[in-house]
Amino acid sequence: MNATLDIELLRTFHAVARIGKFSAAAQHLHKSPAAISVHVQRLEAIAGGRLLERDNQSVALTALGERLLSATAELLHSHDKILADLKGAQLSGRIKLGVPEEFAAHVIRDILPEFTAHWPGVILEVCTAPSYTLLERIQRGKLHMAITVRPQGAHGDGAQRLVSTQPVWVAALAGQAQYQQPLPVAVYAADCSYSRALPQTLRASGRAWRTVLDSESTQAIGACVEAGLAVALMDRAQLTPRMVVVDDLPTVAEHEVVLVRAEGGSGGEAGERLANLIAQRFRL
Repeated sequence: MNATLDIELLRTFHAVARIGKFSAAAQHLHKSPAAISVHVQRLEAIAGGRLLERDNQSVALTALGERLLSATAELLHSHDKILADLKGAQLSGRIKLGVPEEFAAHVIRDILPEFTAHWPGVILEVCTAPSYTLLERIQRGKLHMAITVRPQGAHGDGAQRLVSTQPVWVAALAGQAQYQQPLPVAVYAADCSYSRALPQTLRASGRAWRTVLDSESTQAIGACVEAGLAVALMDRAQLTPRMVVVDDLPTVAEHEVVLVRAEGGSGGEAGERLANLIAQRFRL
């Protein structure tokens, strides 16, 4: 009997390849890590070789895995589109979504492909901007919904809480910037929650500081920290192996990541589906 490609095995394989970790893929697909491993092993038996190289931290595609991923992407998309049509689940419309730069890769890579696979008739438009800029665009009717960061406990906009986050001070792993006086800092030039929290916290503690970098780029802020030129305020989840948390600087109040939707124009049924998916899948 000839071997056949099982769609569920392919779906698992694509999730692992896209997310890069078995545990995160298991959570994404609502399966146990053991089930994910079994699916990959079964697919490897069909493919005739290893598809993934694994270690304790992440996975990487083998040459065979790269070939299978590329060859089956359209197959998986077509399968989901046909199934959606048969079930009458086809949606149409346009959704304008705003995302802060620091979360863009996660949302675009891990959440939106699942949405477009299930509802290919919906047109997505995504923009990145600082949180307060996104809120202003929501109020002007330029966006249907946006993911934003704000101080814990802020009220008044009907936002849906996604996760809590504790901002931390970070410095270079082997750097000395945190010990300098005045404190050298890399500051987000854009109007975001952390760009407001940084000077407020230092001023309240009486700590003097000087600005080394004033930038709207998360990458530029990270590079400045890694180079040992300054400290910065960011989510703990954004730390790289070349950074360390600085514990002896003033504690910054807890923040939260929320989903804000426009009043009366949040994308209809398609918007409801996307909002629900973001609430289920978003993580730091």
